[in-house]
Amino acid sequence: MKIGLQLPHFRPNSPETMRGWFKDVAQAVDGAGFDDLWMMDHFFQLGGELGKPETDMLEGYTTLGYFAGLTENIKLGLMVGGVIYRHPAIVVKTVSTLDVLSGGRAIWGIGAAWYEHETVSLGMRFPTTKERFEQLEDALQIAHHMWSGKTEAFEGKQFKLPYPVNTPQPLQKPHPPILIGGMGPKKTLRYVAQYANACNFFGGASNDILRERLDILKQHCEDVGRDYDEIDKSILVTVPIGGNGAERAAELNEMGFQHIIVNTMEDYTPEAIQYLTEELAPAVKAL
Repeated sequence: MKIGLQLPHFRPNSPETMRGWFKDVAQAVDGAGFDDLWMMDHFFQLGGELGKPETDMLEGYTTLGYFAGLTENIKLGLMVGGVIYRHPAIVVKTVSTLDVLSGGRAIWGIGAAWYEHETVSLGMRFPTTKERFEQLEDALQIAHHMWSGKTEAFEGKQFKLPYPVNTPQPLQKPHPPILIGGMGPKKTLRYVAQYANACNFFGGASNDILRERLDILKQHCEDVGRDYDEIDKSILVTVPIGGNGAERAAELNEMGFQHIIVNTMEDYTPEAIQYLTEELAPAVKAL
């Protein structure tokens, strides 16, 4: 089973200590058998245990670029990018750049976005659900178009690209893995079957819901002629430090997930990183 680490908060750090802390965490994870390292794509913190909107939050792609220069093995991505935050052609260019400069280790995580408060607070428009999903499908089609090397004009429901050049192309062929976040049965999982290499489910959902959504994804794959087994089924799980993360991973693996991405609401102290790298990661990798 594959294991990734997401960093949804940066406690116990301050802006003055983040640079060194990120370096230590990224290099520890890179050398411990983790498969991937993930940042959120948010500009405000999310509330609750993660902190008020005013709590520290760094821009995701900039941080991934920093990770690329510090690591050699792990793949790097956003868990997951919000389609409404950047023009999709620019995102394709950004992910292509990350792939080149990381030596072929970028993952494109993308979703329809949901955090209206940060969007409107920063002066951006928060589209309707229908429009956001149209933007998401356009973005997926644009990525396939541009990563194929085509420069012919693209016209979707929300975006038009007269001359979509993307040079240099990513090192990974045919393109960096595309991961769609979410579990919506009608659109999100259909998009996974049509366009993506991976999906990411919410670890807080019940086992019954998780099994149901895997079955729905399988049906969408059958409908579009896609091999269900070639899709990387990942799930984001919050674990207590020193807790039963390995047991939950084994349960999810039996259910059909091949990839667990963990985070914690506790502080990312040296002791927490030691547990994640020396105890949890080997146990999960052995599944």
